[in-house]
Amino acid sequence: MSKYKILKPDQSYTFSQYFSLTNPTPEILAEFEYSYERTSLDLSRYPDEIKYLEFLQGYLQRNLRLFNPVAEISIRKFLIAPILTEICDQTKALLYSEYPLNIDDKLKGTLDYYLHNSNSLLVIEAKQSDIRRGFTQLAVELIALDKFLDNQSPILYGAVTNGDDWKFGTLHREQKLVTEDIKLYRVPEGLEDLVRVLVGILSVPTD
Repeated sequence: MSKYKILKPDQSYTFSQYFSLTNPTPEILAEFEYSYERTSLDLSRYPDEIKYLEFLQGYLQRNLRLFNPVAEISIRKFLIAPILTEICDQTKALLYSEYPLNIDDKLKGTLDYYLHNSNSLLVIEAKQSDIRRGFTQLAVELIALDKFLDNQSPILYGAVTNGDDWKFGTLHREQKLVTEDIKLYRVPEGLEDLVRVLVGILSVPTD
């Protein structure tokens, strides 16, 4: 690990600025005294019937056929928001867009999507492209959330997506360990797997 400091002590950083840093994810997280690993995550999956899956599949395929979303705002509107809306309707989770967090000068900004209910919570970071670097930003957002929350949930969950691909990550709070899943969930062909994981995460008890 590098001995020099990546983050300048006299400079303020927003979440989005971490996406622009070219340093490896482990080095950036080490600035906050968190460790990093990349492996296969055993994520919870919802096992029962998903009644809205066929509707959602058709809706997303129509959007992909009619639109060519390139800008991040279009990706969020046509590819991401429809999925999250159905997920929240099923799990009774609250869905916040552009949720503000201000922990300190190095941990501040807005979360693209913040979902939570009485069972669990989930952070979604939307990107136009390059979800690998987007994961670094997501990891920093999870660190900020770790410092923000006073509940006893041992693991925090997040995902970064460009609308086509979804990548999940976790933060183990006691170990101060961020884990990046090696698996990608592809939409629309992998929609069922994605939805089962999203619903499964929001069904995990926080205590």
